[in-house]
Amino acid sequence: MKIIRSPKQMQKTAWRWRAAGRSVGLVPTMGCFHEGHLSLFRRARRENDIVVVSVFVNPAQFGPREDFAHYPRPWKRDRRLAGKCGVDVVFHPSAKALYAKGHQTWVDVEELSRPLCGAFRPGHFRGVATVVAKLFQLVQPARAYFGRKDFQQLRIVQKMAADLNFPVRVVPCPTVRERDGLAMSSRNAYLSAEQRRRAAGIPRALQSVGEVIKFSSQKPISPTVILRKARALLRRIPGARPDYVELVDPRSLRPLKKVAGRALVATAVRLGRARLIDNRLVGRE
Repeated sequence: MKIIRSPKQMQKTAWRWRAAGRSVGLVPTMGCFHEGHLSLFRRARRENDIVVVSVFVNPAQFGPREDFAHYPRPWKRDRRLAGKCGVDVVFHPSAKALYAKGHQTWVDVEELSRPLCGAFRPGHFRGVATVVAKLFQLVQPARAYFGRKDFQQLRIVQKMAADLNFPVRVVPCPTVRERDGLAMSSRNAYLSAEQRRRAAGIPRALQSVGEVIKFSSQKPISPTVILRKARALLRRIPGARPDYVELVDPRSLRPLKKVAGRALVATAVRLGRARLIDNRLVGRE
């Protein structure tokens, strides 16, 4: 497995692969790998000639009071896990290399960035879209893999790729969960043992929304009734502080006035030092 730190070297290497007709699969990450990441690496390995994993804790997507300085960076462990999954190249640039002095160009997917996490983390998705656009230019992938746990991020990247005509297929991949249902996340490491036990109530609250819709009549259901139940369940988790729980259209991310088909229930909950996000697709096809 090769480690590349220079953006110019990464791009030159990608051009050589492309000239040779070799397909490249990209998995953008901030490191601190868990089984969710590894599932993306394995899928990319099955579907491409070359697998590139980027490891970059992107300062542009952190707010001034967020956890950029403390975000876990177990580089040696990450490198070992990537090698075991058959990754060919780990692209691990510095912030100085990726954002050169005087950098002032940003990518902003306006409407999709406003709701849900965007309302609580201004500028976050501008940082995400910008760094992913840079990675698409540098790695030249045929496919890029993103987990559905970060559903809003996934939709923003899909929209950006379509609007800017990137020749990249954005591949959505299933959320990987712990045995008790908690979505795997690097930030789960911030939880104490007791907080970790309580956090399992988050996916249970979302599951309850799906059950309400599933066992309802064929008539459209009021989101107000559904969300009232979800909020009540989240409030029962000791120490939990929900930023939001919303029922939205899976494509536009706009709030639904009625639930007559497929819907996305999404939440962000603060528990101790961790901000945990999760979502479920619910309702009838």
